[in-house]
This record gives sequence, structure tokens and C-alpha cells, in this order.
Amino acid sequence: MTQYHDSIESRNAGITYHLVPEPVWERSRQAATYVPEAYDQDGFIHCTNGTDQLVDVANLFYANDPRPFRVLVLNIGSIESEVRYDDPDQVFPHIYGPLNTSAVRGELAVRRDHSGAFLSIEPE
Repeated sequence: MTQYHDSIESRNAGITYHLVPEPVWERSRQAATYVPEAYDQDGFIHCTNGTDQLVDVANLFYANDPRPFRVLVLNIGSIESEVRYDDPDQVFPHIYGPLNTSAVRGELAVRRDHSGAFLSIEPE
């Protein structure tokens, strides 16, 4: 599976990424739709274009969460809910509604160090 490190390449390819704790994804993987734990609070599903940017986001928000994480590779054109960029640089698409799991094109592994810092996102 091609991995897009750069946000522009990712956007141009119609691919975005969603970071999810493994236990949360395991409960949803066979369902028709998925919503993250913070959906009711946020009102949308956070995504990031480019895996390099996603590592930075993960360290900013999830370094203290000890659970293992996965990255879902999403085909934006297959997402049935509204997808909107609310940032001017179009790096962080938001999905306003549940994610149809049929839009998930693959998964990537997340590598962390002993302190919980996210180091990289890699193919399995």
C-alpha cells in the first residue's frame, strides 16, 4: 500500500489518515460504520493528510494514552458522510457523520517508544 508522507501528495491522491486506538477499531472493524470515542464531543471525525503530519498530531494529543494505536487509510472519494476542510492549508479533513468502513483501504502500524512518544507510521 502506498503511504503518503506529505500532506499535498496525500490530498492529491484522495487519501487521508485517521489515528485510532486499536481496541476501539477492533470493536468497529466489522460494522458498517465507525465513530471515534470523541465524536459526540467534537461533532466530526478528525483526519490528517500525510503520515509525517499525523505523527506530530499524535504526539500532541495522544502521547499520554498508553493504548496501542492503528492508522486507518481512507479513500476520501468513498466516504459517504460530508468531508470538509476547516483549515486553510487543507491538511486536516473532518468527516461530519459516521465513517462507512467500506472507505477504509488499509491499515498502518504505529511505532512508539517506551515513553509513549509516537515515532513513525509504517506499513505492516
